[in-house]
Amino acid sequence: MRFTTLHAGALVLPVIALLAALPAAAQDTAPPPPVRITGNVTLVSDYRFRGLTESGEDGAAQATLNLNSASGFYVGTFVSTIDGKVSLPGYGGGEIDLYGGYAKTMSNGIGVDVGLLYYYYPDHARGLNTDYFEPYASISYTIGPVSAELGGTYAWGGQKGLDFTTGNDDNLYLYGEASLGIPSTPITLKGHVGHTKGALGLYNPLPGDDKYWDWSVSATATGGPLTVGVSYLDTDISNAGGFAQRHGRGATVLGSVGVAF
Repeated sequence: MRFTTLHAGALVLPVIALLAALPAAAQDTAPPPPVRITGNVTLVSDYRFRGLTESGEDGAAQATLNLNSASGFYVGTFVSTIDGKVSLPGYGGGEIDLYGGYAKTMSNGIGVDVGLLYYYYPDHARGLNTDYFEPYASISYTIGPVSAELGGTYAWGGQKGLDFTTGNDDNLYLYGEASLGIPSTPITLKGHVGHTKGALGLYNPLPGDDKYWDWSVSATATGGPLTVGVSYLDTDISNAGGFAQRHGRGATVLGSVGVAF
């Protein structure tokens, strides 16, 4: 099924308004269990990864499953449909991300998250190397309804899934985020800016676009297990000849509807 941006916005905005009229959920004061399973299923109007479409600017179905320990260690997986014909030629119709790490938020509001992620494309074209590992780390600070985060990922060179040139291709991604939970409402506002340098920027054929910025602003609303969101996203990838807009790398408005469990 195709979920266009127009249809997603028409659905998401009224639902945000409805959820905003509901009281914010009460805080759960019970101690966490030793091991907890969490997850969600989400429909998005376009799967954008660091500013680039991976679903051909069509809708995508996504799911996340996490196994979290009270000590802070976790493992999980993220699954999404993708466009393996135009956006990611030869990568097949699905992406599976496997990850594990350690995350902890201290009493002073400082949080850390470090781990390793593996990108896996199970039905990629025969003979095409697609998979690779990417370590990640971030530090965050939360005070009341306001939080900020700085983080980065580094996919080292020499991995076959990053072997796009005759060199030893690697990729560095750095980002910053800030969010605000509006008091007495289920709405959270968020801003994001990130910078890609290296192999993953080579999806952009124009000179200099292997180093590019992406940014977004978003609003989400949560009521019970349901979360809806709308965001504006853009990059500084060259739009010469309409390149960025024609290939799903330019400005767009995205919508999402998800259910958590």
